[in-house]
Amino acid sequence: MRLQSDCPCGTGATYDACCGRLHRGAEQAATPEELMRSRYAAYAVGDGDYVWRTWHPRTRPLTAAPDPEVRWTGLVVHDASDAEVEFTASFERLGTPGRLHERSRFAQRAGRWFYLEAVDG
Repeated sequence: MRLQSDCPCGTGATYDACCGRLHRGAEQAATPEELMRSRYAAYAVGDGDYVWRTWHPRTRPLTAAPDPEVRWTGLVVHDASDAEVEFTASFERLGTPGRLHERSRFAQRAGRWFYLEAVDG
């Protein structure tokens, strides 16, 4: 991804100034919403390592490799609270559009935010 192109997370900032700085480890996400946006952007740019590193050790899978047949096309954040973020992520898989709607829970560990789990209902 070109560093000066718009960030996939939809803030309107450049990738380098927005999620790119988190992906490279220059800074840590300050809020659950910022972490969720950066994780979406990591899926969009194919950075499975970042997705895995920001998944809470208690709930993360063995790998977090993005599906190469999925192209992430948009993100809308509906609500963000102290430890939860509700969003809809749009994607295309093999040319067929889809949407993922989720309320995600986040937790802090050693001063850093981590994705914990999807919340049911």
